[in-house]
Amino acid sequence: MAYVRMDGITKFYPESNVLANKSVDFEVEQIEIHALVGENGAGKTTLMKILYGLELPDQGKIFIRGREAEIRNPLDANSLGIGMVHQHFRLIPQFTITENTVLGNEPRRKGIFFDRDKAEQSVRGVMEEYGFDLDPGQKVSSLTVGQMQLVEIIKILYRRADILILDEPTSVLTEQQIHKLFDTLEKLTDMGKTIIIITHKLGEVKTVSQRVTVMRKGEVVAVRDTVDVDEKELSRLMVGKSVIFQFKREPMKADKVVLELQNVTVEEKGKESPLLENVNLKVHTGEVLGVAGVGGNGLQEIEDVVTGLCTTYEGRMIHLGEDISHRSSMELRKRGMAYVPADRLCRGSCLESSVLENMIVANHHSFLTGGVLRQGETFEYAKELTERYSISGDLRVPIGTLSGGNIQKVILARELALKSDCIVFSEPTWGLDVASSEFIYEKILEIRKAGVGVLLISSNLDEILGLADTLIVLYRGRIVGQFPNNQDLSKELVGEYMMGLRDDFSQGEQHA
Repeated sequence: MAYVRMDGITKFYPESNVLANKSVDFEVEQIEIHALVGENGAGKTTLMKILYGLELPDQGKIFIRGREAEIRNPLDANSLGIGMVHQHFRLIPQFTITENTVLGNEPRRKGIFFDRDKAEQSVRGVMEEYGFDLDPGQKVSSLTVGQMQLVEIIKILYRRADILILDEPTSVLTEQQIHKLFDTLEKLTDMGKTIIIITHKLGEVKTVSQRVTVMRKGEVVAVRDTVDVDEKELSRLMVGKSVIFQFKREPMKADKVVLELQNVTVEEKGKESPLLENVNLKVHTGEVLGVAGVGGNGLQEIEDVVTGLCTTYEGRMIHLGEDISHRSSMELRKRGMAYVPADRLCRGSCLESSVLENMIVANHHSFLTGGVLRQGETFEYAKELTERYSISGDLRVPIGTLSGGNIQKVILARELALKSDCIVFSEPTWGLDVASSEFIYEKILEIRKAGVGVLLISSNLDEILGLADTLIVLYRGRIVGQFPNNQDLSKELVGEYMMGLRDDFSQGEQHA
């Protein structure tokens, strides 16, 4: 008898005409790590949201421990011992680990007042029980991304969950943090927990899970013991063909410096140390310069400075030999600098606006006559981009109804259509499936070959090592390592720099 069983689950979204789940059967055994994989839009996250009560199915039944369960909301799921760690952390940075953990389920004194001592005692007890080495009184804002991931797990263990759903848990972790997380998951199963992990990283499926369910276009297409299937077969099942991307970087044709940062420092009031400290880097034409690091170590600040979203910094920014320091994002875009942001939902798009509107927002002035938009031309322009970039979705629907992969393709199409000489990519494939990622990588290498300078900011080491010609590593706002990307450069070595275990510039200046 399956510990978790979902029978005939169907979910249809009439507003976007999407059938997310079509008569899905899904089973998980007790005390196993079960991987759920599929392309963006395959229906796996919707299925898990139904299990956790964030969505209601149109048809189908759910059985927990052999008994039929009605799960109408997350409280129902919690009462059944089901917890979920979402892809985007749901933590309040200003709160402590304890405050985040007990939020919504706080112990009370006299039924009214928050009992802080009892809360901290309870959270400390959970940590000791499951072997988490964290300080319950520490503020979340001071934690590493890997520690934040553990706090999310502690939150659901505090609620006594024994069925844990993890949605893309390793998307922003270093290699070392991933190994530590997997050790934690295996320890939890040894203690009787059952874990469902949604992931796009097929190597992780092989590493951590006992079984894997593959979904495609809203349906389950295969269930396999992971020892019996390799990554190539998994990718074929996911997309209908084998997609294991092989990076083919031709020799770099670096000609001139297109973008340069000189001793850039960003400080924040109340912080003891700068967010960025004396950062120097150069992006050449025909080069991909990779900036690697763990979240909270300066990646966001680099992204903000080079795109004009942060103009309060010390140092200089140079574009094609001209000082463009402290220019706004609009001024930088007029100079020919394009930007594919990490936050595709807020920075990269307006979710309520149509796909067409999102495509033309950067150059809509070219479609105006007397202040009136030439509708026919904009439609043909957007249609041509849709076909060229293989975007699935009606041009007239809100872009927010598209899958993450298709939203990213819309942003990519819009930015590359500007024919810029320098493009900033930040976490370009975060949360995307293998097919969407392959498409993005092909486009990055295509524009590199055309002589465009690319600044690639990413915490994904496979991505950085596959695409970058030169690599720099940030730790606590400083460049701690800089290397040409060659065969001697391993994920483990770069990971050590990302964790602050190595520092080539601790005593001297950083070299451009």
